[in-house]
Amino acid sequence: MLAVAIVLGLCATASADDVLFENVRIFDGKGAALSAPSNVLVKGNVIEQISTDLIEAEGAQRVAGNGRTLMPGLIDAHWHAMLIATGPAETMNDIGFATLAAGDEATDTLMRGFTTVRDVGGPAFGLKRAIDQGLIEGPRIYPSGAMITVTSGHGDFRQMSDLPRRVGGLFTPMEINGGSIVVDSPDEVRLRAREQFMQGAVLLKLTAGGGVSSPHSPLDVTTFTAPELRAAVEIAENWGTYVAAHAFTPEAIQMAIAAGVKCIEHGFLMSEADAKLIAEKDIWLSLQPLHELMRTSLREGSVERAKADEVWPGISRTYELAKKYKIKTAWGTDVLFSRAMARKQGAILASLARWYTPAEALAMATGTNAELLALSGKRNPYPGKLGVVEEGALADLLLVEGNPLENLDLVADPTNNFKIIMKDGVIYKDTLTE
Repeated sequence: MLAVAIVLGLCATASADDVLFENVRIFDGKGAALSAPSNVLVKGNVIEQISTDLIEAEGAQRVAGNGRTLMPGLIDAHWHAMLIATGPAETMNDIGFATLAAGDEATDTLMRGFTTVRDVGGPAFGLKRAIDQGLIEGPRIYPSGAMITVTSGHGDFRQMSDLPRRVGGLFTPMEINGGSIVVDSPDEVRLRAREQFMQGAVLLKLTAGGGVSSPHSPLDVTTFTAPELRAAVEIAENWGTYVAAHAFTPEAIQMAIAAGVKCIEHGFLMSEADAKLIAEKDIWLSLQPLHELMRTSLREGSVERAKADEVWPGISRTYELAKKYKIKTAWGTDVLFSRAMARKQGAILASLARWYTPAEALAMATGTNAELLALSGKRNPYPGKLGVVEEGALADLLLVEGNPLENLDLVADPTNNFKIIMKDGVIYKDTLTE
């Protein structure tokens, strides 16, 4: 239950930029129930006060909640902001167009109620800067920079004509534009990792095993060597942050954990022993309830479709293992190369109802995901508390028509159900006054 302050006769000093939400029921990002009718004062970009009593904030903008739900902005922990609005060829060969398209998609992302994304692979640094400076509207971005991969690893989208690769030779468009970078030794790992941090990365993303979308990366292959993985972990720890590793199979998961990786992405082919290991080592598991269209849209008979057919049955089993062993589980979507699929972002969140209660699912996409973001330590680009509605937290808030703890499908229709979307204390959508 949300603990609210009971303050009698308090008169707060407010300005025209402050916002007072009146008569709202609060989902705090952690609990299993809504609060009693409450009032919430946002001062600047921070939640200043929460009270079940009236808050006298003369001069503040007043929002009549009328019993609606106030909850934290949603967080997608596995997003690719630069790899959604365009296909791989456009992203690699026309970075200017790809960036403009990504900016437009970023605005749509925010309008779906996602106020923060953890970007785990892609050239998102410029997009993040444009959003942070107010040039375009979009979510907060926690970027990893380029996916760090190996020759023929997941994320290596080069053509055969790009081979042979000469260490110290010319870079391909994929590498120049920052989508992925190929490394084939511990020394190369260290160099490319440091380059990502120089550009503003807050974590590193390595592809420790094969993947579905990469045509030359079989699922069963463990791509990095142990010394290469340890080199990435060493550099990340030097920078006070962590490595997230794409890994499906037991071999890739176990090697990544042994090297010191703090977060496993996907893990869809893990064994029960892997789940126990992840829990014992207190490793994060970043899971995604991948939409069925992501599989069926792949061409039948293609290598990618065959790999998807192998992976998809493991999604449900992995969620069941995560629950059984009480693994620290983050939620994300992993949408790639499809704005149509991106529009289903909220519906993908709602699909967690297969395994979780609405409160558990929403907590995962708010308070729990925010705990994963905090793993970046001093590299955190947005100091402050995210993912919760509590005094002192950053004011990323959604005013929802209805009770999402009773009907999780409300988040699948943000156009109609998210009446107000606030990020960093600024209202970006308000349909109450229309």
